[in-house]
Amino acid sequence: MESKYNTFIRKVHQFNGTYCRDLPSVEQSRLFTEGLIAALFPMKRNCVGDEQSTAMELERCGVKLREILYAIKNAMKSSPDEICQAFFEELPAVFDQLVADAEAIGRYDPAASCVEEVILSYPGFFSITVYRLAHILYQLKVPFLPRIMSEYAHERTGIDIHPGARIASPFYMDHGTGIVIGESTVIGKEVRIFQGVTLGALTVEKSMAKSKRHPTIEDHVVIYAGSTILGGQTVIGHHSVVGGNTWITESILPYSVVYRNHRVQVKDRKDFETPIDFVI
Repeated sequence: MESKYNTFIRKVHQFNGTYCRDLPSVEQSRLFTEGLIAALFPMKRNCVGDEQSTAMELERCGVKLREILYAIKNAMKSSPDEICQAFFEELPAVFDQLVADAEAIGRYDPAASCVEEVILSYPGFFSITVYRLAHILYQLKVPFLPRIMSEYAHERTGIDIHPGARIASPFYMDHGTGIVIGESTVIGKEVRIFQGVTLGALTVEKSMAKSKRHPTIEDHVVIYAGSTILGGQTVIGHHSVVGGNTWITESILPYSVVYRNHRVQVKDRKDFETPIDFVI
């Protein structure tokens, strides 16, 4: 008679035999991500080098990318070599965007002493860097890898940006923790977002997977901490300011100011009686 543990082992094997198709290595995908960022910004390794060393590092990244893509070649319409070539053709434009992102953070954040500090230490910049790299692969219809990259950034920073989102440059996230940006979100230029902001869908249904579920944020919008903006038809007009802890499911005209109207009361503690809704 088969033991419960042997039954469990068999179930594990059967499950993985059913679902484990040709898959990329998560570890190799993370190493590729880190290696590419270091090649673009060698200051992260405290080594600037010269043009030849930069070219060599990027070539190494190309080798790593091909290795990852060959593992999933049967799931792609284009060959690994074609995907790799297309990826590196898009990289110069993405680098320009990242430089603009870093300079925008240095320009807007009074706590940023220099652009180098932004590149070395800011979680918002790390997250947007990984997003922009993963977005190239998403547009090239590479399976698995873009999400692995974006979830690596999510794990590192607490910022969750789907690689399918369309985010113009420059883009600035202050603090960043808890920011969620959904797959069909569209964000314009010079947008600033603070911690805890959600750009999400009104409903989460599988049937809406291919539809525009997430909002559009036009140019020069500022969204303060804790705000939630939902819906694929929701548009935040350009040059608007969205105050903290607001809940928005309808479009806002350009040059609007959205805020939550609430009162904060201060009393002497010795005269304060605990409200019933504080009781657990």
